[in-house]
Amino acid sequence: MCRETNCMIPPLSSHLFFHNHQIPPSHISQHLSASCLLQKLHLPMKMSRRCVRETLVYLTSAIIVLNCCMVAAEAVTCSGIVPMVYRNDKISITDFGGVGDGRRLNTKAFEEAIYRIKHLRRRGGTLLYIPPGVYLTESFNLTSRMTLYLARGAVIKATQRTGNWPLIAPLPSYGRGRERPGGRYMSFIHGEGLHDVIITGENGTIDGQGGVWWNMWRKRTLRFTRPNLIELKDSKRIIISNVIFKNSPFWNIHPVYCSHVVIRHVTILAPHDSPNTDGIDPDSSSHVCIEDSFISTGDDLVAVKSGWDEYGIKYGRPSTDITIRRITGSSPFAGIAVGSETSGSVYNVLAEHITLKNMGVGIHLKTNIGRGGIIKNITISDVYMVNVRKGIKIAADVGDHPDENYNPNTLPVLKQVRIRNVRGKKVQQAGLIIGLKNSPFTDVCLSNINLFGYPRPRYVPWKCSYVRGGAIQVRPSPCSNLIHGGSCPN
Repeated sequence: MCRETNCMIPPLSSHLFFHNHQIPPSHISQHLSASCLLQKLHLPMKMSRRCVRETLVYLTSAIIVLNCCMVAAEAVTCSGIVPMVYRNDKISITDFGGVGDGRRLNTKAFEEAIYRIKHLRRRGGTLLYIPPGVYLTESFNLTSRMTLYLARGAVIKATQRTGNWPLIAPLPSYGRGRERPGGRYMSFIHGEGLHDVIITGENGTIDGQGGVWWNMWRKRTLRFTRPNLIELKDSKRIIISNVIFKNSPFWNIHPVYCSHVVIRHVTILAPHDSPNTDGIDPDSSSHVCIEDSFISTGDDLVAVKSGWDEYGIKYGRPSTDITIRRITGSSPFAGIAVGSETSGSVYNVLAEHITLKNMGVGIHLKTNIGRGGIIKNITISDVYMVNVRKGIKIAADVGDHPDENYNPNTLPVLKQVRIRNVRGKKVQQAGLIIGLKNSPFTDVCLSNINLFGYPRPRYVPWKCSYVRGGAIQVRPSPCSNLIHGGSCPN
C-alpha cells in the first residue's frame, strides 16, 4: 500500500459521502456487499441508492490509493548519486565467534571479520551480517567495498569501558579536538580513506551508550573530545540507510572530507538533555544526500560544517551540493543548521519538506568573527514547525574559537539565502537576523512565511541589523531593512 510515501489516506467523511462512510483502504472490497455486487453484475440499471453510494466510496478510495502510489513513484530523491550495491559474498559475525548475549565483548570478532573482507578482496565486496542479538564491542574500523548489515533485532552496542578507547589525531580543519585541546577519541564505528561502504539492514540498532560520556562532560572530567557514533573521513560512495542510531557520545553521523554520501531512512535518537548529540553533520564534504529520516536529539538535527577558524581557512575545503529532504524531528537546538564552523565555506545547500516540533530554533545559519569563509546559495523551503522558540535565526555571533590565534578581523560572508514557504505555530519569535557592520548579510530573501506566535507579552518581534534583502508575504511583518532594502528574485 505505498508505505514509502508520506501520502496520507484521508477519511471519507460525511461531507463527501452519505452516512459518514469511513473505510480503511484494506477494507474497501469488504464494504461492498454481495447483493450490491450481484446488482452491479446483473442489474446495473436498477442498482439501489445504497449500492450507488457504496460503489462511489469504493471508486473514490481506489483513486486515492492510486494517487498515493503515483506520489510514491514520483517522489523526488537525490539517492541516485550512490547506487545501492548487492554483495554476493556474505559472512556472519557469528562465523568469527560473535555472540549476541549483550555481555561478551565482540571486538575481536568484528576486527577479524573486517580483516577478512579487507584482505580477501572478493569481487564485488562482502556483506557482514549481524543477526538478531546484542553485540557488545569496543570501537572498530570499517574497510572499503563492504556492507555492514544489521538484521531486525540486531544491536551493535558500545562498551562503557572508556579507559582503553583509542585516540586519533585532530582533524586538520579543526586544529584540535572540538571540545578539548589535543587529539580526540576515535568514533565508535570509524572509517578513513574508504570507498564503496554501505551501512544498512532491517532497522537494526547502533547504540553508543553515551551516558557515561555525557556525565564526564557534565563533570568536566573529559581528557579529550568525545567520540562520534560514526565518522567516515576522506571517503567516497557511502550509503547509510535503514538503521537506528541511538545514544551517541557526541555527534551521531559525521562524514568529513567525503564525497557522494547518501543517508536516508535512518532514525537517530538521544535524550534532549544529552550534550552535543547532533544528528547528521556533513563537514567539508560534497554531494551529500540526506532524506526521509526522523531525528530527535540534544543538539542540531542536521548541521552543515566546514572547519574551524584559522584551521578551516588553511585547510580550505568547503561543503558543497548538500540536499536535505523530508526530515522530521525535535531538539532544544536547531532543526536545519549551517555552521557555526564554516571557515572552509558552504555552498549550494537545499533543504526542503522539513517538519519540526518542540525546537529551540527552526532554521539557523550561524557563524562568527574569525571564521572567514563564505556561506552562499542556501535554499530552505516547505518547512512546518510548531512550538519553537525562534523560527528563523541568521547570526554572526555564534560559536567559540579553538584558541587565541584566530584573527577577529577575518569576517565571514553570507549571501544568496532563500527561505520560502515556511509555516509555524506557537513560535515565540518569528526571526532574528544579525549581520556584521563590516560584513553585512546580503541578498537574503524571505517569501511566503507565516510564523504564528503567542499573544503578548510572550510574543517577540523580528530583530535585524546589518542585513540587506527582501521580503514577500511574510507574517508577522519582518524588519524594515528587509521590506525596503531590496527585492526577491522570481
